[in-house]
Amino acid sequence: MSAPAKPRLSAAHRAAMESNPWFMSMPRAQRENLLGAAELIHLRRGAMVFRQGDPVIADGGFFGLAAGTIKISSLRQDGREAILAVLEPGNWFGEITLIDGSPRTHDATALEALDLLVISPQAFGLLMRDVLFANAIAAMLAARVRMLYGLAEDATLRSLRARVAHRLLVLARGDATQSQHTRQRVALPQEALAMMLGVTRQTLSKELNALAGEGVVSLGYGRIELLSLDALQRMVSTG
Repeated sequence: MSAPAKPRLSAAHRAAMESNPWFMSMPRAQRENLLGAAELIHLRRGAMVFRQGDPVIADGGFFGLAAGTIKISSLRQDGREAILAVLEPGNWFGEITLIDGSPRTHDATALEALDLLVISPQAFGLLMRDVLFANAIAAMLAARVRMLYGLAEDATLRSLRARVAHRLLVLARGDATQSQHTRQRVALPQEALAMMLGVTRQTLSKELNALAGEGVVSLGYGRIELLSLDALQRMVSTG
């Protein structure tokens, strides 16, 4: 990582952070304390924010994504990759290792150039002494556990079509962000979506083409237009 410099957040950076429902759920004082404890770094496309198995180090900790996108993934020894989430601007991540002291659980890779806010482990520890901030972190973890339970349910109980529909709806709400507002477009290559679902590109293409034939989605280069959110939700409900 490049040497951090104490930021003066731009209006665009602040707007990105304030677009995140979790961040905005905190009282103003806690939000400002969090931003005030951050240092701003810039990473190039393809850079690793951290790797699976990394310990907590002095220049890494709790991260806020101010610009760019990040892939959260896991790579097996045979080279197969599972994409767990794609983080958009406004998201905060990396808290698990700071809470339990264990190594990083996955890889975090820059899909494009990043502006990243970094909260050091020491600063994070001080912030956690504030009960309102600690409660917000607990709420973040609870939301992620709920999402993981939903994905586990997909893998064990739902058909592939229902799994595809559910993941598209999750991505339409910003994936890890889970905004209350659902977007009509998912800007993600089909190969990445296949990795998220743990299926081959060919298997996913068959399902997406079937949905397109039914008028539920429209397929384009690097994007999927969601033409009927209601139809996707019915597929999830009926499993």
